[in-house]
Amino acid sequence: MTHTITVLGSTGSIGTNTLDVVARHPDRYAVFALSASTQVDAMLSQCARFRPRYAVMASAVHARALRERIAAEGLPTEVVDRPDALEWISAHDEVDMVMAAIVGAAGLAPSLAAARAGKRLLLANKEALVVGGDLFMRTVRASGATLLPIDSEHSAIFQSLPEDPATWPNRVEKIILTASGGPFRTRSPETLRDVTPAQACAHPNWSMGRKISVDSATMMNKALEVIEARYLFGVGPEQLDVVIHPQSIVHSMVQYRDTSVVAQLGTPDMRVPIAYGLAWPERIASGANPLDFHALSAMTFEAISDHRHPERYPGLSLAWQALRAPEGTTAVLNAANEVAVEQFLAGGLRFDQIHAVNLATLEALQPSKVDSLPALLDLDAQARRVAWEQVRRCASSERVSC
Repeated sequence: MTHTITVLGSTGSIGTNTLDVVARHPDRYAVFALSASTQVDAMLSQCARFRPRYAVMASAVHARALRERIAAEGLPTEVVDRPDALEWISAHDEVDMVMAAIVGAAGLAPSLAAARAGKRLLLANKEALVVGGDLFMRTVRASGATLLPIDSEHSAIFQSLPEDPATWPNRVEKIILTASGGPFRTRSPETLRDVTPAQACAHPNWSMGRKISVDSATMMNKALEVIEARYLFGVGPEQLDVVIHPQSIVHSMVQYRDTSVVAQLGTPDMRVPIAYGLAWPERIASGANPLDFHALSAMTFEAISDHRHPERYPGLSLAWQALRAPEGTTAVLNAANEVAVEQFLAGGLRFDQIHAVNLATLEALQPSKVDSLPALLDLDAQARRVAWEQVRRCASSERVSC
């Protein structure tokens, strides 16, 4: 049986890895639709290879350019530029599964559309849960959608948990997410003010997009993953922990009531969790190299901070702060971080000021409960305005705290 798939964010790292796995199993998967932001050449190449029925670009300008190129190549793909195009290709009756790989809050609406339509939703967009929280999970449960995490950490946790979620509260003590520590794990925190975007994007283990790479360097990526784990697995904030594991071989762990620990190990290759999500509960070839234990010299684990450098990853603690605050606070944190990282990559903010913007935005905005997509989007917009005010304040200040 062939399963049809929509890939949201098909030209990004997760999207291209998804299509790589799909291409290895042409008898199992057919591409129904693809979406991208601005990379017309890459999208054209994907349309030529996978011949989807539909393609979506983020703007009318890029959609028009793609449509002209597709016509010139004689390809059968139709470029859709209706206002709800992403939601439409996610909820279409002929779609079996959706890979949600759009970075940031922009991926929330199409992910919700796929969930409402009861699709198998492969969630690589962590912001859907960080922003959507309980609303997103309620939608999944109400529709009967199948939600499978694609982040390597959350996929590892899912694989390490018992099959029956009803047994988790009585069996699970805590969930332990692993973190590589990023490119500045051993760098003196006093020098972080001089970090360049190129340095922040040079991740030692993973090949990722620029925004996620910066989040990994600040450990904000792990903060968002803590929030995501809270909603995915229904545990309390006090049951979530993070440990640094520089080799990225153990992707995450579950500690049980009897102190036993179950972990998932593998090479740092996103095709592994992608293949698992595509085929679950079966397993298929991912294309990744197998783990060679004979070649492993050591696996080490470190505390997030020590008495010498407790300030190396100040942003990580914001996850627990936001989870214990009123509902919607996690959406505020995500919006602030997107603004701050965007400005850092553009040269308008120092690396060490990203945390200052995030913290100041959280302190300035106290959300009331949000229970609908429009309310979430309004809160996201409000948080971005506040974050921009903090960025402008930092831009005119030499102080880390702005």
